[in-house]
Amino acid sequence: MTGAVILDIARDGIVTFLKAGAPVMLVALVIGLAISILQALTQVQEQTLVFVPKIIAVFASMMLFLPFMGDALGSYMMRIAARIASGG
Repeated sequence: MTGAVILDIARDGIVTFLKAGAPVMLVALVIGLAISILQALTQVQEQTLVFVPKIIAVFASMMLFLPFMGDALGSYMMRIAARIASGG
């Protein structure tokens, strides 16, 4: 196994990680930003106000994106298994 093959596998893993995790993280980012703007506009600085909507939004986005995330991780596993089966 050469260094180029190892870098290719690592790059594929990172891209798969980003494909699987990015939708949920972006939803959490948008909800957090919206609530922060709302808090700044209303001057309500309650720290616990952010968590409940963000948890609900992340849970809902995980349910929505779960097939996509599973497909991305499953296809990555198939590519890795095919590399192992072919001997490199």
